[in-house]
Amino acid sequence: MRSLTLTAARTLVWTTLPEAAALGAGEALVGIRAIGICGTDFSGYLGKMPFIEFPRILGHELGVEVLAVGDGVTHLQVGDRCSVEPYLNCGMCHACKRGSTNCCETLQVLGVHCDGGMRERMVLPARKLHACNALGFEQLALVETLAIGCHAVNRAQVVAGDEVLIVGVGPIGLTVLEFARAAEAAITLLELNPARRLFVEQNYPGIQVVAMLPDEAAFQVVFDATGHAGSMAGTLRYARFTGRIVYVGITKEPVMLDDPLFHRRELTLLASRNAVAADFPRILGMMESGVIDTRPWISHRCEFGELPGEMEEWLRPEARVIKAVVSVGQ
Repeated sequence: MRSLTLTAARTLVWTTLPEAAALGAGEALVGIRAIGICGTDFSGYLGKMPFIEFPRILGHELGVEVLAVGDGVTHLQVGDRCSVEPYLNCGMCHACKRGSTNCCETLQVLGVHCDGGMRERMVLPARKLHACNALGFEQLALVETLAIGCHAVNRAQVVAGDEVLIVGVGPIGLTVLEFARAAEAAITLLELNPARRLFVEQNYPGIQVVAMLPDEAAFQVVFDATGHAGSMAGTLRYARFTGRIVYVGITKEPVMLDDPLFHRRELTLLASRNAVAADFPRILGMMESGVIDTRPWISHRCEFGELPGEMEEWLRPEARVIKAVVSVGQ
């Protein structure tokens, strides 16, 4: 079976993997049909993702087809199209027992801590597959991306009328936008990239997107989706008294906080990591009903065999990538 392995920074190598052995109870064999390329994949490709070690098979945003199921699997049928919940949790640690499976103490995220879906087929725990035959594989590959925004908005407890600022309108910022909009918040987007601002203006009429904010700007909830330490530190000045700040992006660099400002406004600072299982059926329902339509996000596509060359191209600012999706043949 053909797979693509990241052996060093900017080095993707074709490898051959053995076919899966007999399925165990609770497992499913899936064919990979679509792979969304995430900021994590780009960061790992560049050697900048702190949780990715070489060699690694990337790929955690997956649309898959069920090829076979093991004993005890009753919620899936052969041929089902599924999104993948790529967070392999233990179920036994403190976080898991509290329902925070996204923060499992020994969490393994496909394509990050362990090998992911840049291959033709793989075996997964069937409980991590969410079937929805009404959606195509490309859309199913984007469900995990949406789950990041869903969980972040849930963490912030956004309610109707909240004044929300989203800093950074890449794919993760767009997912936060979708769920803040579903919560009927009053939303402002802060984005320096003019191409991304234009994308918002064309696809989200009525949503305010700006390149800068006045000094007196103040929001009840501020999401930072940049993964940039300076931007993350700067979010404090945008939060009103008693406001909430949510770090959705991640950085290896220290984030320096203005403590007197933080204390004076009695701000709440939250991290948002991954998502939980309940987010996936909710998102599938919203996509199936048309409440969320991510089809305009897909700005770039390629076939699996073309991916090594395309990764470099997609990294160029001139490429203006919103979301890239890779098709894996049946």
